[in-house]
Amino acid sequence: MRALSVRLCISLAALVCSGVAYADNAGSDDRLLFSASGATLSVASGGGGGSAGWLHNFSADNLAGAAVEYDTIANAHWTFGSLNAATTSGPAGARLSLYGEIHEGEGDIGLRRFDYSVEAVGLIRTFGPHLSLQLEDREIDIDTSRGNLPKLGVTYLWGPRLQTAVAFQHSVSGNLGTNLGSIRVDVYGKPLNWLAGGAYGQGAPAVFNLQTGLVEPNSGRLKEVFLGAAKSFARSDLTVVADYLDLSGTRRVTLTVNYIFDLGATGRPK
Repeated sequence: MRALSVRLCISLAALVCSGVAYADNAGSDDRLLFSASGATLSVASGGGGGSAGWLHNFSADNLAGAAVEYDTIANAHWTFGSLNAATTSGPAGARLSLYGEIHEGEGDIGLRRFDYSVEAVGLIRTFGPHLSLQLEDREIDIDTSRGNLPKLGVTYLWGPRLQTAVAFQHSVSGNLGTNLGSIRVDVYGKPLNWLAGGAYGQGAPAVFNLQTGLVEPNSGRLKEVFLGAAKSFARSDLTVVADYLDLSGTRRVTLTVNYIFDLGATGRPK
């Protein structure tokens, strides 16, 4: 998954999960999402990217959004648009959120053009106030890399200040050759919220935003660690994440800044 899209998806998932605890009398709300990143690559020149998106809560239980993103790494460039939506239902402690994403675009590697397509559907089910389960299937078709990448995730809220999420992804078709375990820890405090985690396993270059063709898809041993901090303001949220990734000796370091601005809500108290 691309670094910036991952951040947008994390933002979407966070908003879906927060919708579970969102007041039932909440009205509509609009948010603008912006992201920018810079990266270094050990075997070639680095790169970066940027995105801009919009997310609309029709109610506490339904949201949809759109975004556009540009990325570059080494001599590869690509641009794509995204659409996403989610809906939540069920009683407190047994909420079910269904979501979907579509990312479509194109790019080039030198003089060679490639298509870019990623689609995903998933669900998040809560079991009481602390435990949630995520099931997802992501279909990837980027240049010569394609296949389905299902995901199983479990999140546990230990208390008001600590949450842990673990996940496992295993490709079941195509040539992705991806088999990954990951963990993320969120610590909620003042004045900052902290997040940290990592992933280990086997991954394909197209899944992790490396220049297509640098590593054979089925030979990529992957190690990743990340650390970030987030701060909330009156009507906005700022997150900074540093990420280190090693895929079969090809190392990438990325710094990403995400900003979410709340345009204001209707139908609920501020």
